Amino acid sequence: MTDRLAQLSRAGVSVWLDDLSRGRITSGSLGSLIVDKSVVGVTTNPTIFAAALADGEAYDAQVRELAASGAGVDAAIDALTCHDVAQAADILAPVYRASGGVDGRVSIEVPPHLAHDTEGTVECARKLWEMIDRPNILIKIPATEEGMLAIARTLGAGISVNVTLIFALDRYRKVVEAFISGLERAREAGRDISRIHSVASIFVSRVDSEIDKRLDAIGSEKALSLKGKAGIANCRLAHEICTQLFDSERWDVLEAAGAHRQRPLWASTGTKDPAYPDTLYVSELVTEGVVNTMPEKTLEAFADHGELHGDTVVGRHTEADELFDTLAVMGIDYAEVMDVLEREGLQKFDASWAELVETVTQQLEGAQS
Repeated sequence: MTDRLAQLSRAGVSVWLDDLSRGRITSGSLGSLIVDKSVVGVTTNPTIFAAALADGEAYDAQVRELAASGAGVDAAIDALTCHDVAQAADILAPVYRASGGVDGRVSIEVPPHLAHDTEGTVECARKLWEMIDRPNILIKIPATEEGMLAIARTLGAGISVNVTLIFALDRYRKVVEAFISGLERAREAGRDISRIHSVASIFVSRVDSEIDKRLDAIGSEKALSLKGKAGIANCRLAHEICTQLFDSERWDVLEAAGAHRQRPLWASTGTKDPAYPDTLYVSELVTEGVVNTMPEKTLEAFADHGELHGDTVVGRHTEADELFDTLAVMGIDYAEVMDVLEREGLQKFDASWAELVETVTQQLEGAQS
């Protein structure tokens, strides 16, 4: 069961779990996944926390304490989620130390209503960093236009960042630019840039969901033969861009000062179409120096029957380009698809945050009654 995930790790892919809950921490589940399933990091988001807080009694004692202290909903959410992230960071601390700070990371996201608020994002990132007070966390900031400056400023303050909700390749280029600019800010401020880390979370399955829908509408044999290919192709092109952007004199200066490259992270890697292999977005995105954050179902599926076919990313950008050229000829507008995905992604996070607020509100009210 463990050999496949260990082999994936040896191929250069850091295996992260896309899930966190109080129960997973206290039951020892997270610790077991680290030992038995090669898990070396954790990502969270409002959807994950909403589900965790709504399930079971693991949070009841802390909720009662918060209610008794008169904490408001926002403060309670911060306290509950930061507590989980801090505990998970402590569990992953040995991995963090053993990997020289590359892995052993836990991500926590700024609230989605800040997605278009540069100043608010910077302030919130600093607050979360200070509240959790662990060197091995990453603050997740969405890759909106307004997020670019927030990313640079947050990194410049010495705070490690997980840039999330990346779809379009031109936006990814801006993310790397913001990362490099942030490290330059940090260096100019006299910070130790060897301690600053970042990943760029590029979403996979949602790209296929949107483009497949359009291919179904076209309905031709050629169109249907292209389903399930765009998400992987987009990641392969992003990886090629990554290789190019970090091959520059500007980056060499930072690297000489101890900087670490921002790693691509494959996110949304659970397949949404049951017709596709459940390990598709793992097996087809294997290369050195990337992260794959998986829901537990995908992690277990790969452990059970995942297949490795060597490096499935490097050298595949030409065919990926050709795929998008073909889609364009069919009338599928890449830029418009990516705009739709970003808007929908933000809407989904807004909805999850609203659910989280409602859940915590009810729990606080219940604790006071």
